[in-house]
Amino acid sequence: MMDILYTGPIPADRESPMARSGTSPSRAQLSSPGHRPNTCCFCWCCCCSCSCLTVRREDENRGRLKVQETKLETISNCEACTKPSVEEMKQWAQSFDKLMKNPAGRNVFREFLRTEYSEENMLFWLACEDLKKEINKSAIEEKARMIYEDYISILSPKEVSLDSRVREVINRKMQEPTPHTFEDAQLQIYTLMHRDSYPRFLNSPIYRSLVQGGSRSSSES
Repeated sequence: MMDILYTGPIPADRESPMARSGTSPSRAQLSSPGHRPNTCCFCWCCCCSCSCLTVRREDENRGRLKVQETKLETISNCEACTKPSVEEMKQWAQSFDKLMKNPAGRNVFREFLRTEYSEENMLFWLACEDLKKEINKSAIEEKARMIYEDYISILSPKEVSLDSRVREVINRKMQEPTPHTFEDAQLQIYTLMHRDSYPRFLNSPIYRSLVQGGSRSSSES
């Protein structure tokens, strides 16, 4: 069977720099005949272009789980990847590196960060990865400027948390940007996600429901 594209949702008003660079599909492409709609990030179901899913969230006041339905918008600028196997999803719990090296894992972790209002950390990390691949000097300068304005500037609503030393390094390097201008900052945000968000992700209903749902599907088939 063909692999199903997995494109997890992100908020439409929090578009990454990579999306603005023209990598996301146009409205015409999305509406063209034969184009397959984006799939649901949790069940990978192709039955609709905008999926509803039931997400369990912990009710801290009552100390129990409750079921809450959340309708997610169809988003076009998530990483495209194949449907992960149960074994792959279980490997995400073995180390943060394995999670971050897997495109499907990054999409799911990104959705979890979105529920914690810290999705900008993943968006910044992805933008830095994209910058490292650039070789054109003018494109490097433009992408570096966009990253700075979106994630480093104190005026940005998506500003990431960096210490003063790293900010000083970035300010010096921005005088002549290179693909590695944000390397120190990227490592700091990677470490922050690893230590702070990753343990909560492994215990989250989002991750547990994915593994449990994948295990049920495997046993039924």
